[in-house]
Amino acid sequence: MEYLKGMGPLRADLLKKELGIFTYQDLLYHFPFRHIDKTSINRIADLNLSMEYVQIRGRVVYKEIIGDKSARRLLVHFSDGTGNIELAWFKGISWIEKMLNQESMYSVFGKLGFFLGKPQLVHPEIEAIDLHAPAKNFLEPVYSTTEKLKTKGLGGRQLGKITIHLFNVLKEKDFPENLPQPIVEKLKLLSRYEALRNIHFPASTLLYEQSLRRLKFEEFFITQIRLARVRSERHRKSKGVVFQKVGSLFNQFYKEHLPFELTGAQKRVIKEIRADTATGHQMNRLLQGDVGSGKTIVALLVMLLAIDNGYQACLMAPTEILARQHFISLSELTSAMPLNIKLLTGSTPVKERKGLLKELTEGSLQILIGTHALIEDPVVFRNLGFVVIDEQHRFGVAQRAKLWKKATLPPHMLVMTATPIPRTLAMTAYGDLDYSIMDELPPGRIPVQTVHRLDDQRTRVMDFLRTEIDAGRQVYMIFPLIEESAKLDYENLMSGYENVKAFFPEPRFWISMVHGRQPAEQKKTNMQRFVSGDTQIMVSTTVIEVGVNVPNATVMVIESSEKFGLAQLHQLRGRVGRGAEKSYCVLMTSNQLSNDARERLRIMTSTNNGFEIAEKDMELRGPGEIEGTRQSGALNFKLADIVKDKPVLDAAREIASQLVEEDPELEQPQNQNLRNYLMSLEGKTPWSKIS
Repeated sequence: MEYLKGMGPLRADLLKKELGIFTYQDLLYHFPFRHIDKTSINRIADLNLSMEYVQIRGRVVYKEIIGDKSARRLLVHFSDGTGNIELAWFKGISWIEKMLNQESMYSVFGKLGFFLGKPQLVHPEIEAIDLHAPAKNFLEPVYSTTEKLKTKGLGGRQLGKITIHLFNVLKEKDFPENLPQPIVEKLKLLSRYEALRNIHFPASTLLYEQSLRRLKFEEFFITQIRLARVRSERHRKSKGVVFQKVGSLFNQFYKEHLPFELTGAQKRVIKEIRADTATGHQMNRLLQGDVGSGKTIVALLVMLLAIDNGYQACLMAPTEILARQHFISLSELTSAMPLNIKLLTGSTPVKERKGLLKELTEGSLQILIGTHALIEDPVVFRNLGFVVIDEQHRFGVAQRAKLWKKATLPPHMLVMTATPIPRTLAMTAYGDLDYSIMDELPPGRIPVQTVHRLDDQRTRVMDFLRTEIDAGRQVYMIFPLIEESAKLDYENLMSGYENVKAFFPEPRFWISMVHGRQPAEQKKTNMQRFVSGDTQIMVSTTVIEVGVNVPNATVMVIESSEKFGLAQLHQLRGRVGRGAEKSYCVLMTSNQLSNDARERLRIMTSTNNGFEIAEKDMELRGPGEIEGTRQSGALNFKLADIVKDKPVLDAAREIASQLVEEDPELEQPQNQNLRNYLMSLEGKTPWSKIS
């Protein structure tokens, strides 16, 4: 980079630190965030409140620096002959004041504001116009930059000058095509060179749109090709244990101990898993199921399938409470069967742990349930064949991989999440995994009734809670973490706790409180008191979100619910409605609500479908913010948007899947460009290092 005109070592180093631009390719893919249409000039007389960004041409009438120290500012009165406008600067005052003179004609671009009814531009972009110079490209790029870069002369405009110089240095042959030519021709895409040139310096609006289409498709396609190849390689090459038969344990549980008839979705998922585990290749499957959809029963049935075939199984959960609940649940479901199931957590006593590990090594322990303790070195299985990971986004890839290494052949892996992920997002972020969706609830589950109540209706809400508690039920009251400071969060919670105590005084009512600042042992004790029914009310922050199953709890009150995202509200609501009684979720808010908050509350009160909610959540917040998506390159798109550009994504996925199916190693001549480019992304060819 430093050898490029206008750069030098210091500027090149700053670009690396500030924008992560190390190579020519990095610079080419640092796209402008907008273009200034140089042919579109606004008249000052026509400026009005409906306009956002404007460009005017004219002269300086007079300028003045007023105020001192921090209140110092430069005001410039500017005219184009049709009217006057005020230009204001609060930084770089001395330099701008010297640069401006009354003889020159200037072009000014900025965001229009009005002060005391008069038009004003604050910190506009301004440059002198050379009336004798040839006309510039009429769509001028503007790039994102940083304050530090601006002080070194690398503002948005300067980055444009360096980029155009790079295009002058490089030739078309320096932009090797990375898409197979048949795809470029079939979709009528611009070449890579044309697209990159016209995304920065478009010769016309049409060429800019065509460049955008080409580069968005490229982003999606390259991601989908990489995911499809990982999936294809696993299906073709990865060895895995074979579950050949459906044996006595599976059949006994299915015929005699199933607590309810399986839903169609559960049956479909079990068939998919049975097919996977019979191929001789390792299964890696993501199972999405809304809260209460019966994922645990599916996991248990496949564990029994593994045991029938001579293998051990394990289930890893993110918290001790969740692991313990799985242990209790699976033990109760299989109590009449000849099964050895044990629990291993950080608090398992040493003597018990030694006996458990001995049984595991010998093979007499068939199902081990636990926390991160499962991946510790002393935990050695005799014949591990199936691994279930619950709430998979709480674990890193490295942690999951440690379980693979506890067997000669990698065990089949089922990762489960109760955080519904929109289909588009799942196929983009988890495209290397096979995935199943359970979108039905077991029969008999009564939908949770969700209502929105305002602060001035609090007394009525508390009266309703008292009625439920008097009927023998339990209640959650959740407070948000909304402050920057942990101390203030704590004070908010304590204030809420005191208010609840005022409505529900002891000893008639007993309250548990749980929050992040409590010692782990105290938190565990307080949660356990609520789980066992010793307390009727749980006052908590969102630590309650995952891992508490109290069928007797029928009301979830979420305070300041406008502060929560849709996914979190839905997860919290899933803590109730687990028993036979009618359950309720009460969303408490202040009277003042933003339009976004109002829309979230409308969605929550109108549907219980987690997948519908996840789709809406992605529309409102964008894909990068959705909880449960892994932090990977799969979503790091510069131009493409998986919500707005879904048709492009669908086309890219379909074409990528077909290509990998026909040529998984990309050996055919028409796929050589693509193969070379993918290698360059891994740092194996010079293009990635050009500088």
